[in-house]
Amino acid sequence: MKSDKFWAWLVFILGSAYFVVPLAATFEFSLRMRRGEYSFDAYASVFSDPYFASSFTYSVVVGLFTIIVGIFVVVPAVYFVRLRMPWLKPIMEFITLLPLVIPALVLVYGYIRLYGSSSFIPFTGSVLGTDILLTCAYVTLALPYMYRAVDNGMRTIDIGTLTEAAQIAGANQLQIIAQIILPNILVAILSGAFLTFAIVIGEFTIASLLNRPAFGPYLVGIGTNRAYEPAALAIISFIITWGAMGMINVLGRFAPRTSARTD
Repeated sequence: MKSDKFWAWLVFILGSAYFVVPLAATFEFSLRMRRGEYSFDAYASVFSDPYFASSFTYSVVVGLFTIIVGIFVVVPAVYFVRLRMPWLKPIMEFITLLPLVIPALVLVYGYIRLYGSSSFIPFTGSVLGTDILLTCAYVTLALPYMYRAVDNGMRTIDIGTLTEAAQIAGANQLQIIAQIILPNILVAILSGAFLTFAIVIGEFTIASLLNRPAFGPYLVGIGTNRAYEPAALAIISFIITWGAMGMINVLGRFAPRTSARTD
């Protein structure tokens, strides 16, 4: 018994060291900008850079639109598949897994080819069109996470009974989804939203090839020109990402623990 505990603690310590030591080394290096002493000069330099604020703000705005579009696409789709067309569920799961298989590079080149300035729908011919295209690409990238979060949320409620009760009360489909289904799966939606936000903040390939001033290209760009600021940005990005993960963990405590129906 004691031997099992020893090996369990040893594995835990080694795993923690594998994760914590590089992070601690990065943080320590980010404090060495001032020669001979530790300081937060690298962080001050990052926060005083106007490109940091503009790129981060841009990614936050795009992330919010990505979350909104993702909710409008995924929630009705999952609702109707689970309620009306359960036979379509395996196909939906396969389709939502494709963004994990298809590289972002292939995805963005496909978008550029289909929606370039010489196509019938020239999204890349204007700034607004390119922003819309970037948002759609991010919705696609986040689809596996948003879909599974919403699907797990719907599994915990009896959407059939709720729909029948709402229809008896005179509600239409839009009212049912907006006023009944959404409030009941709000925790699941927020979990998917935070995962989507974390993806958008750190994404580089699509934003770079579409030439948009997002946070991901800014991170890579500053890493090629400076020494200490990239380490500070890595720590900041880590805090943002893990802050989103922490919010998912907190929200998960309020999620229903039992399933109202079985598949």
